[in-house]
Amino acid sequence: MSDFKVTYKGNFSTEMVHLESGQAIITDAPKDNQGLGRTFSPTDLIASSLASCMITIIAIAAKTHKINIINLESNIKKTMSKTLPRKISKIDVELNVEGEFDEKSKLIIERSAKNCPVHHSLSKDMIINVNIKYITI
Repeated sequence: MSDFKVTYKGNFSTEMVHLESGQAIITDAPKDNQGLGRTFSPTDLIASSLASCMITIIAIAAKTHKINIINLESNIKKTMSKTLPRKISKIDVELNVEGEFDEKSKLIIERSAKNCPVHHSLSKDMIINVNIKYITI
């Protein structure tokens, strides 16, 4: 049984459907690789999925350890390699975490971010920089 269905839509675009929910995501090739850059490229999804996974795992850990987090958001920068084969060479993730923190809470948050499944699934050759900014309420 499938989890997803991916269909080529022409003009270097695909539609990905999550079969359980029916939710769809459209991808487009980036402008620097013959596409129109109208939406996320497949490599954009990898970079943004890393941040999404980190935020999700931090939220789970915060609930488990009763850490008061008011807001979580991130900014991501993806860098493509200059040489072939074409691949992501670096992802910079800035996490902004707003809430109440002591040193133990910060350690839990930092370990959670670096132990998300997407982070563990990426190539060891890829540079991943994580910068966590704590905003205390």
